[in-house]
Amino acid sequence: LYAKADLEGVNTLSLNPTSNICVSVRNPLSQEEKRERIVVDPSELHDAQVPAHEKHRSEHASHFAMKWPDQQTRATIRIVATDESTNNKNDGGGGVAVREIQSQDSGEFVPILKLDCDGLEPYEFHPLGGEFSITNSGGVKVESVDLSSGDWSDYDMSYGSSLVKNFHTKFE
Repeated sequence: LYAKADLEGVNTLSLNPTSNICVSVRNPLSQEEKRERIVVDPSELHDAQVPAHEKHRSEHASHFAMKWPDQQTRATIRIVATDESTNNKNDGGGGVAVREIQSQDSGEFVPILKLDCDGLEPYEFHPLGGEFSITNSGGVKVESVDLSSGDWSDYDMSYGSSLVKNFHTKFE
């Protein structure tokens, strides 16, 4: 997941690693099959429930799992820790480094979240409100920043205004 925003009076904007993530996904084999606004909880890692007669299949633990109609295997999402690489062929065996958006990145897309997806592809991110934090120009951290409207602002008597405007995301 890549994000960009115009930052004013903000040093960093980051996704809180314990916050729920809301995404819409589609079946890569049938673009018409979609699941809108699924919520993925990073604190709940579920073991694969593979029946005994299918133990030859390698399914991994995931944060979200489902089955598309007429599909035999589970479609899964696993949130990848920032320092972890995946075996996913789509990310080059490690791929892009996830990081926070910094003031010099203002207006540029930055990778903020890595998902290991199997059997589904996320196509839209939906901020729930409160899953981001910022550090203002004075070094003060503000938790639970709500970017669901695409904009956020705060005023501190010591450091002035902190603004996040034009927040947008995309999946690559």
